[in-house]
Amino acid sequence: MPKTLLIILLLFISFNLQAQTWEIGGSIGGSGYMGDLNPNNPLKLSGIAAGGFVKRNFDRYLALRLNYTYGDIQGNDANSSNQQFRDRNLNFYTGLSEVALIGEFNFMEYLPNVSNNRYTPFIYLGIGTVRYNPQADYQGERYNLRPLTTEGEAKPYANSAISIPYGVGIKYNVSGKWNIIADLGYRQPNTDYLDDVSGAYPNPAKLPSDLARALSDRSAANANTLIGSQRGDGRGRDTYLFLQFTLSYTFVTQNCYFEK
Repeated sequence: MPKTLLIILLLFISFNLQAQTWEIGGSIGGSGYMGDLNPNNPLKLSGIAAGGFVKRNFDRYLALRLNYTYGDIQGNDANSSNQQFRDRNLNFYTGLSEVALIGEFNFMEYLPNVSNNRYTPFIYLGIGTVRYNPQADYQGERYNLRPLTTEGEAKPYANSAISIPYGVGIKYNVSGKWNIIADLGYRQPNTDYLDDVSGAYPNPAKLPSDLARALSDRSAANANTLIGSQRGDGRGRDTYLFLQFTLSYTFVTQNCYFEK
């Protein structure tokens, strides 16, 4: 287990919690990203997402959850409305495997089957880690891009990153201790390589293989004329997002009914 995941898990287990309720849930929805192959559309979904969580509710306003989400993201210059992107002709696909510790704040007093309020909007913020492995389709095959060092990196970039989840949502007590939740959350990882694109076109003579050269520059231009020119969008980091719909169950202890 990566050290970051272990630290998150230990923090969650060892935290001195005095709350009255546990909650578990499962989610399904969509995933997307903003980066070098989608620099302008913050709501574009490109894959599916699913996950689950275990949550501890401190009171009727504050909660902390240990969350796992898996989602797919992808991008393809051939589908862009921008001619410059179509000329660049890159594509990628990656799965995202995220574990995060996330704090929630309810704007209204909320406890299923106890509170007078049956719904509340909420916000959340946390810290986590995400694993990724960008791949590209080429001549009918799918190849892992990271080991090819397509931008002439001295060594392959990391396949995991620290990520900051943040977002908004709404909870509704649909029946008894059952909740339905909808939320939209963005993640800011400390990497610009979710899509294998970040900087400039390298000197193709310094790439390790013919496959690396083919997947580094897929434009129709003469490769030598692109050396040092911009390959990515110039931003330092990619962003990914999850739009999720959740069904959860809250275990409310008897003591909760007497709290004011």
